[in-house]
Amino acid sequence: MDRGWEADPSASFEKRLGKSAEELGASDGRDECPDIWQLSNGDIAVIGRDLTENYRGHLPEGVTLGPDERLVVIPGRMLGAAEADIPEA
Repeated sequence: MDRGWEADPSASFEKRLGKSAEELGASDGRDECPDIWQLSNGDIAVIGRDLTENYRGHLPEGVTLGPDERLVVIPGRMLGAAEADIPEA
């Protein structure tokens, strides 16, 4: 099936966007921390809490999740801190 875009699992982590969860006070010092990374191919990886099943039944009109997709949530301040690092489209 051609979806127009496919994630490339061979891309490597290249650059953190914004600040680490620890820098933003969104970490308790353990390894389970949200993060945003630019990959070597320019795609973006987001590490967050998987809330797919919590939101699946009440997504906005026109929003769908494929069987191989997950909805993740990160702290809003994390995306705000990454704004300067996000490449222009």
